Amino acid sequence: MTPVPVVDAHHHVWDLSVRDQDWITGAELAPLRRNFTLAELEPPARAAGIGATVLVQTITVAEETPEFLALAAGSDLVAGVVGWTDLTAPDVADTLAALRELPGGERLVGIRHQVQGEPDPRWLLRPEVLRGLRAVARAGLAYDLLVLPHQLPAAAEAAAALPELTFVLDHLGKPPIASGELLRWAERVRALAAVPNNVCKLSGMVTEADWADWSVADLRPFADTVLEAFGPERLMFGSDWPVCLLAASYGEVADTARALMAALSPAERDAVFGGTATAVYGL
Repeated sequence: MTPVPVVDAHHHVWDLSVRDQDWITGAELAPLRRNFTLAELEPPARAAGIGATVLVQTITVAEETPEFLALAAGSDLVAGVVGWTDLTAPDVADTLAALRELPGGERLVGIRHQVQGEPDPRWLLRPEVLRGLRAVARAGLAYDLLVLPHQLPAAAEAAAALPELTFVLDHLGKPPIASGELLRWAERVRALAAVPNNVCKLSGMVTEADWADWSVADLRPFADTVLEAFGPERLMFGSDWPVCLLAASYGEVADTARALMAALSPAERDAVFGGTATAVYGL
């Protein structure tokens, strides 16, 4: 049997000369206000043992997804792309079909929207959004959930309403790791995990912690919660590079994830570090 490659299921790239990343504001995020390329990602990813990655959208601009597909087509590292399209558009199914016809279109594996920025906590349950999500499911794609803890209940309802669609929770639903307030988030994420068509990315933890002073011990209660709730077969590693660089290097993020999952069996670790992502995204 061919071994499943170690997969980084969540990273980004951007080129500020192509378009601005308008979310990079303020002094804290200043280290991210430069270009980040696949050429810069590849050495630390390979050094960490990564054999394949999933490139994830950064902004709600339709032109970004074709660009990412073309990048994937020219890369032997990027195995999948999670793109963006307007879920509320009446022609979303046609748009998804058109994306599939583009160079690299076979590497489109999912769609994501910045739900965390929507003021309506029940945005995912709007009829036009549910219609768009059904089109995502019919296209054979997954849907990445970028939500904040207070939006997790609506995400659970949406997933229950659409059992044909696999939802992928990014960054554990952004728990308040820095403050250590575990209980309310844990209750909501367990309710999400109780809906079987949800999986979770072990990603984005270091930037929810104290950037300058975090430890594996700080992250462990949150990682243990999703591991218990979802199980290794519904959990996948993601670096969240380059955003992770605000708090840790690529290698530190990978080493930390491995430390958090060290008690698992080899088969369970293989799921978290490759098997789940490969199955969910069809890599």
